[in-house]
Amino acid sequence: MKVKGSATFFDTAEILQQIFEAAQSVGGKDKQLADKLSQKVAAFLKEKYPKRQQKVDGEVDDAIEQVLMEEGHINTARAFILKRKQLADYRKQISSLGIKDELGLPYNSVVVIKNKYLQKDELGKVTESTNEWLLRVAKALAKAEDSEKDRQKAEKEFYLVMSSLEFLPAGRTLANAGTINGQLANCFVLPLEDNVEEIFEAVKDSSILKKNGGGVGFSFSKIRPKGDFIATTTGSACGPVALMKILDSASEILLQAGGRRSGNMVVLSVSHPDVLEFISCKEQQNVLNQINYSLGISDKFMDSVVKNKDWALVNPRTGRVVQKVSAKSIFELASYHAWKNGDPGMIFLDRINKDNPTPHVGPIEAVNLCGEQPLLPYEACNLGSINLVKMLKVSGSKYKVLSNEKYEVDWEKLERTVRVATRMLDNVITVCRYPLAQVDRVVKANRKIGLGVMGWADILVKMCISYDSDESLRLAEKLMKFITDTSHDESQKLGRKKGSFSNFPGSLWQKKGYRAMRNSTCTTIAPTGSISMTAGVSSGIEPLFALSYFKQVMGGMKLPEINKELLKEIEKLNLGPQKEEIIEEIVHQGSVQQVNKISETLKKVFVTAMDIDPLWHVRMQAAFQKYTDNAVSKTINLSQNATTKDVEKAFLLAHKLGCKGITVYRDKSRDLQVLNVGFQGSKVSPSVVNNKINVILDPDSCPNCQGKLVREEGCLNCPSCGFSACSV
Repeated sequence: MKVKGSATFFDTAEILQQIFEAAQSVGGKDKQLADKLSQKVAAFLKEKYPKRQQKVDGEVDDAIEQVLMEEGHINTARAFILKRKQLADYRKQISSLGIKDELGLPYNSVVVIKNKYLQKDELGKVTESTNEWLLRVAKALAKAEDSEKDRQKAEKEFYLVMSSLEFLPAGRTLANAGTINGQLANCFVLPLEDNVEEIFEAVKDSSILKKNGGGVGFSFSKIRPKGDFIATTTGSACGPVALMKILDSASEILLQAGGRRSGNMVVLSVSHPDVLEFISCKEQQNVLNQINYSLGISDKFMDSVVKNKDWALVNPRTGRVVQKVSAKSIFELASYHAWKNGDPGMIFLDRINKDNPTPHVGPIEAVNLCGEQPLLPYEACNLGSINLVKMLKVSGSKYKVLSNEKYEVDWEKLERTVRVATRMLDNVITVCRYPLAQVDRVVKANRKIGLGVMGWADILVKMCISYDSDESLRLAEKLMKFITDTSHDESQKLGRKKGSFSNFPGSLWQKKGYRAMRNSTCTTIAPTGSISMTAGVSSGIEPLFALSYFKQVMGGMKLPEINKELLKEIEKLNLGPQKEEIIEEIVHQGSVQQVNKISETLKKVFVTAMDIDPLWHVRMQAAFQKYTDNAVSKTINLSQNATTKDVEKAFLLAHKLGCKGITVYRDKSRDLQVLNVGFQGSKVSPSVVNNKINVILDPDSCPNCQGKLVREEGCLNCPSCGFSACSV
C-alpha cells in the first residue's frame, strides 16, 4: 500500500498491526515490541528495495516472516505464516466466485454482494468488481450536488464511508444506483379505497413497485366489511381478507414471472367489523405467504383492554356501530395468533401520528413491509445504517473482568459519519427515478429519510455490556439521541442551502420554531439483513441470534463459525485439548449459557436472542424509539415454552413504553423453523472430519444454500449466503 506523501510501497502501521495480531494469537501482549519489529521490517525493506515505489505481492509478507524468524519470535512467525496461508486460501475462494475484490472483504460478504448488488450481463456473469460497485453508487448519488466541485467532494465522501463499511445505504440503492434501473427507495405505502376500480389500480401500482424489489404497505381500514351491501351490483362485499388473497396472489405471480422477492404489509383498524377474521387469517400455515399483517391500534382501545371495556366495531362505509365486543377478547385473540405463528403484529397509530411531521397533509394509517417506516399514501422512504462497530475506539484502559482492551464510542467519528450519511440519503431522493409519478411528487414534498444503525449487539460485547441491562438501555438512548440530533442539524444546514421539503410550511418543524429543514424525518431503525451481512456485523439493534453459524465455503461444505469476540475469550482460557470440545458444544447449542467452562461474566455479555427475557427485547426497542423520528423494526423473541400471557405482556409493555409497533416470534411456532441454531431438534446430520463439522441441512430451508433461515426484524434471512425473503 502506498502511503500518501511517501515514496515507500508499504505501510508501517499496517505491518505493526499484522505483527501484533500474530503475537496476540499466541499470547503476546507487548505492542511496543511489535512496533520495534515493524520498524526493523521497514528498514529491511528500504535496504533491500531502495528504489521500489510500487507494491509487489508477497514482498512485505516475506520480509515480516524473515525478521520475525531472525529476531527469535518463532511462535509469532508461525502464527503469521498460518494467517498468510489462510489469506491465500481466502483469495482462492473469492476467485472461485468470479469476482475481483479490491476491498478485502470476508468471503461471505462477497457472496452477499455478488448475489445482491453487483451488476451482471445477460448470461449472469458479474461485470464489476467490489470497488467499481461502490464507485458506481457514490458517483450516482453525488450527481445530486449543484456544482462540479461539490459533486467531486460528495463522491469522495460517499465512497469512503461505504468502502470502509462505516455506513451503507440499503439494498435498492446499493443495487440500482448508477444503473438503468434507477429505483432506489426501499419501502412504499399505497392507498386502498373502497371501490373495485381503485382496488385493482392499487394491485397494479404495487406490482410495478414490487417489480424492482420495493415492499409495499396498505391500510385496508376503508374497505367495507364482508357481506356488506354493494349498491351497483345489489350483491355483497367480499371483505378485507378476500382482498388480501388477491394481493398475495398477484405477488406470487410477479415472483414466478421473474420479479424480485418482495412483500406486502396490510394494516386493519381494530374497529373494523372484520377484525376477528383478519386476526385469524393465517390460522392455517403456508397461506398469504407474501403478506405481513398488523392491527391498527388506538390508545383508546388499549385503555379499553386494560379496563376490560366493550369495544365498538364500526362499518367504515356508513360510520355506524354494527357490534360491540369485549376489547380484551380481541386483544387475547391477537395475542394467541401471534403466539401461534408470529402474526399479527400491532401498529400503535396514535403514537405514530403524535410524531407525524406533516399532520396538515394527512394522518398516517399504514407502514412499510417490516413496520419501521410509517408513511402517507404514495409516500416512500430510503434507508441506510451506520456500522456501530466502526464507531468505537480503544479507551486506553482494560476491563476489570475481561482481558481485552476497553472500547468506547468515538463520538467525533460518529458525528462525521452521520453528517455524510444524512447528505447521502437526501441525495438518494433527488436522483431516484420513481416508477409512479404520484410517488415522485409525494416523496419530494416530504423528503423522508431513514438513517439507522447496525452492529448494536457487537458493540455491547466489545464494551462488556449485557444486552439485557439498564446500562445498555442508557447507552441506547444516548447513542440514538446523538445520531438523531446530529442528523437534524445536518438536515437544517441542507435546508438552508438547498431548500426545505415542500410541505415544511405548517409542519411540526415550523411549529417548533425551525426556519429550515431539508427532510421531514431523518432517522429509522430498519432491517439490515443484507447490509449487515455485507459489513459482517449483527443485524440492526437485535441481540446476537447465535454464537455459532454454519458458513458456506468452497465445494458447498458448511463449516462452523464462532463469534470472533467469544473465540478470543476462549483462547485466553488456556484449555488445551478441551478447547475443541467447548467449541463443539457451543456449535451444537448456539449459546454459552449451559457451557460449564464459560464464566458467569462471559455468559452475561455473550447472550443470544433466546437467552433474553422478552420484556428486555421490548425495553431495548423502546429505548431506541425514544429518539428515532420514524419507527423501530425489531423482533421480540420468545422461547418455545412461552405462553400467550407472555405475548400479552409484551404487547402491553410496548404500548406503555411508547413503541410505534411490535412483532413477536415464538421459537419453533411454525413448520418452517425460522431460528434454528445447533443440531437439537433439527433434521441435521453432523459428521466430524478433521476437526471440522460437515453438515447436511434440510433441502427446503434456504432456497439458495439450504442453510437455516433466521427471522430478523420481521423478515426471513439466511446468514450463510445472504438470501432474504424480503429483499429490501
